[in-house]
Amino acid sequence: MERTDERYGAYVSILEEELIAAMGCTEPIAIALAAARARELLGAEPTRVHVAASGSIIKNAKSVVVPHTGGLKGIEAAAAAGIVAGEAGRSLEVIADVSPTDVEDVVAYLGRTPITVERADSGLDFDIVVRAFAGEGAKAAASAPARSTLVRIADFHTNIVREERDGEVLRDAAPTSEGGAAEGMTDRGLLSMAGIWDFAMTVDVDDVRELLDRQIACNGAVVDEGLAGDWGANIGSVMLGAYGDDVKVRACACAAAASDARMSGCELPVVINSGSGNQGITVSVPLIVYARELGSSDEQLYRALVLSNLVAIHQKTGIGRLSAFCGAVCAGAAAGAGIAYLDGGGYKEACHAVVNALSIVAGMVCDGAKPSCAGKIAFSVNAGILGYVMYRDGQQFYGGDGIVKKGVENTIDSIARLGRDGMRATNDEIIRIMLGS
Repeated sequence: MERTDERYGAYVSILEEELIAAMGCTEPIAIALAAARARELLGAEPTRVHVAASGSIIKNAKSVVVPHTGGLKGIEAAAAAGIVAGEAGRSLEVIADVSPTDVEDVVAYLGRTPITVERADSGLDFDIVVRAFAGEGAKAAASAPARSTLVRIADFHTNIVREERDGEVLRDAAPTSEGGAAEGMTDRGLLSMAGIWDFAMTVDVDDVRELLDRQIACNGAVVDEGLAGDWGANIGSVMLGAYGDDVKVRACACAAAASDARMSGCELPVVINSGSGNQGITVSVPLIVYARELGSSDEQLYRALVLSNLVAIHQKTGIGRLSAFCGAVCAGAAAGAGIAYLDGGGYKEACHAVVNALSIVAGMVCDGAKPSCAGKIAFSVNAGILGYVMYRDGQQFYGGDGIVKKGVENTIDSIARLGRDGMRATNDEIIRIMLGS
């Protein structure tokens, strides 16, 4: 692909928009970001906070540890961390620089401040509204008038669409319901498997080196922490102990270990993909493991990571940021494409790795962010590897086999329909089960 091709610059921009660093699970961190911004607008510590969040946000935020909170979980802890110690300008690293004293302050703030949570009924899968109040009550009113702020994030994790202060609207942008179509974002409709392959094979690696070096460094560090520490269900260590040190096992185990650490409050940043740290781990860590095993050059690893990252984004564009369709499935299939390239495969091998992997694990549901995500990642990576090995050894799934269609783009479209439309009722039922309703 020539630099003069409009897709070249678009693909680089998409990687720049998607491969950003985040501290902790991205849904509670988005809540912390909204809360931090609400306090900034208020200019004082809120004495009351109300959070309204879509069901899919609640699903992903209720069961994970929020970093820098002393092991606390949930929406209230995320909001408190953002208010007490957050820096909204740090985006998804909003609570990255928190001191031990700040942690104590977060716990104390939770103890004295009412923070209420309700399910938003906006119809959006991704919707967070934080309202912060100060100066309420007869005693307070005597010295200062009551004040309030509102911050709304919709469609994707950093997309602040509305800000209010004391009833005055400071910012108002209509939600799009499609992250890639949002104002200022590059059109994801330019992505295709053929275009992604062409770009990955021809891109000047200097145009993406900094992004990918950060992904390798950050996500690799979380792997090391996940294997060394006692995090979550320790899926990675269990796999290595049970199944040995084969490269396929290591690829799955290392990705699982990184997820376990991240879901359990590890205070290290992860470079995300499609708004998800787990997906960022899944598209990168298995490729790093394989590159080391195969003796791949730095350039080969960079090209494999470009391929894997963009294939995952391409799949998720049609599904949406949040759904009942487990994002690890898309990321694992994308990792299979990257591994196919590292192992000497070409475009056909990469495409069939994706199609075969999607066929194997397409029914896996997302029941929220929590330690079992590590197990799902391990199985998704394994499916990606198996998808490639199948085709390498002369085996494949064909159009008409379930939701598989003839051609990789048609199969990706099938998956998008399944995740976006077909599983909407499933997502609602999962949320009801999780909330005990």
